[in-house]
Amino acid sequence: QLQLVESGGGLVQPGGSLRLSCSASGFTLNDYAVGWFRQVPGKGHEGVGCTPSNGGDTKYADSVKGRFAISRDKNTVYLQMNSLKPDDTAVYYCAAVRLLFCRIDTTSYDYWGQGTQVTVSS
Repeated sequence: QLQLVESGGGLVQPGGSLRLSCSASGFTLNDYAVGWFRQVPGKGHEGVGCTPSNGGDTKYADSVKGRFAISRDKNTVYLQMNSLKPDDTAVYYCAAVRLLFCRIDTTSYDYWGQGTQVTVSS
């Protein structure tokens, strides 16, 4: 069974950092493009960024560019979040699709994790 599991969420003060992890079971993430998305109550998923499976450039939404970074290590993809703002508060999801290139678009992905809550508040 193909499964994605996010972890690393929590409560952090404005200006702080968190690192989220997206771990895969049942398949090898190296063969998949992986995206990160977030959602607040009452709104749809917002794209955060994505990393392709072909070693190409990672993409970021303008709202997080320069603050967030996506990286891979073996069968885990990370989302490093720095200089966090209250507006970054959301449930964060990772998603995967077996493609070389990635898009920050929810319709592009086949597999989704259950989400992890990130709250930025003083």
